[in-house]
This record gives sequence, C-alpha cells and structure tokens, in this order.
Amino acid sequence: MSQLILASASPRRSELLTQINIAHRIQVADIDETPYKNENPKEYVIRVAQAKAKKVQQTVSDASVVLAADTSVVLGNHIMGKPNDLPDALAMLTALSGKRHEVYSAVALYGQTEQIKLCISHVNFRVISEQEIVNYWHTGEPVGKAGSYAIQGLGSLFIESIAGSYSGIMGLPLFETAQLLANEGIKVFND
Repeated sequence: MSQLILASASPRRSELLTQINIAHRIQVADIDETPYKNENPKEYVIRVAQAKAKKVQQTVSDASVVLAADTSVVLGNHIMGKPNDLPDALAMLTALSGKRHEVYSAVALYGQTEQIKLCISHVNFRVISEQEIVNYWHTGEPVGKAGSYAIQGLGSLFIESIAGSYSGIMGLPLFETAQLLANEGIKVFND
C-alpha cells in the first residue's frame, strides 16, 4: 500500500481525510498562487492543485501518492483569495452579502497516473452588516480563508443555503477525493 502525502498546510483538509479514515502525512507545497491575468476560476483552481501535487511529487523518492487541492470563492468571474487585513475581508464579505456565489475546489492526485477532479458548489449569503463583518474578523476565523469565511465555523451564520459539496466548500470535496483515491487503489472501506 502506497503512503498518501497531503500537499497542503490546511488543517481542514487533513481533518477531512482523517474523517474518512485515510492515513496520510503532510508535506506543504510552497508555490505562487497568484492568478494569471484573465485566468478563469476553473483553470485557476485546477492549475494550482496540479502545481502543488507536482511540486511535492518531485521531492518524493518512493511510490507515495500525492494529493493536493485548491479552493476559491468566486463571485461572478472574480476569484476571491485570502484576506490580507480587515479592509480586505470587509470588501470581500460586503461583496458576498445578500448574493449567491460559487466555491470551486479542484483535487489533484499524482500516483500511478495523474488525476484531477473539479467540484463547484453554490452558496447563498444572507445580508451581512458591516458591524457583523468587523466582529467576525476579530474572531480570527476569516484569516487564511478564501473569501474571508469558514463554512465549518462562525461563517456558517451568514449562509442561507448551499447546493453542492459541504466538504468542497471547506476545501476538500470528499466524494471526488474518494473516487480519485479508489482509482489509485486507496479505499475508504476495506473489502
């Protein structure tokens, strides 16, 4: 059985793999995640997930399997990254307030073959006041989160509804991930 390496610093991705009983170790892929000019969200998340997997795979000398993912919050065709500061989070969450947006999550698995899956989920936000956004920022939760919110935390208070993958919105769509792992011979349930 090959060792699975998660090419991610995200504790949520590691927790999600643990939740489905997938043993793994973590090796962070340090890459430039700046979107290219005129790059659409689908191309962006796929490119970044593949770049993370490829970077870690190049450092592995055994038959390990590398799993990487990238998640972006998208409003219209605008990719919302991680906030740099309170004004940045305020701008993002104000833009999302009262609107529907998408969350794109790409998963790349590099083992015997190179595989990629894309998951797109839809999120409807209620109207959020500026004071709520400021208070939310001061909890520390929006820091390091695409779109400045975490569905699994206090950010869930802003969400009226979702259509798609809850785990995908968190950062690792488990349905698609399990499919890729099974293709590589790594199963959640043993026969």
